[in-house]
Amino acid sequence: QVQLVESGGGLVQAESSLRLSCAFSGRTFSSYTMAWFRQAPGKEREFVAGIRNQGLVTYFRDSVKGRFTISRDNAKNTMYLQMNSLKPEDTAVYYCAADRNNLRIATMVSSYDYWGQGTEVTVSS
Repeated sequence: QVQLVESGGGLVQAESSLRLSCAFSGRTFSSYTMAWFRQAPGKEREFVAGIRNQGLVTYFRDSVKGRFTISRDNAKNTMYLQMNSLKPEDTAVYYCAADRNNLRIATMVSSYDYWGQGTEVTVSS
């Protein structure tokens, strides 16, 4: 059974940076497309960024392009989200997710097979 554990969230000021990590265990990490989603209070969970299994293909939602970077280290079974120039509207619980279909980067919540418990990011103005 796949387990995903996020870390790295916190309270920061606007224009600061944070790096989130997602530790994967239970299966072969390099077989999965991975992604970050987020959910703000009272809102639906939304796709933030995704990375295919070998790390060569990435995809971002428009509002984070140029500010966020997604990466993975298949030797360490870990995925990262580097978040720069944070804005108050980035405030949310951030979740990592794994998709067994590594031929795509899906943006729908229902496409992902495994989820972490989330890490909270709060950006103050």
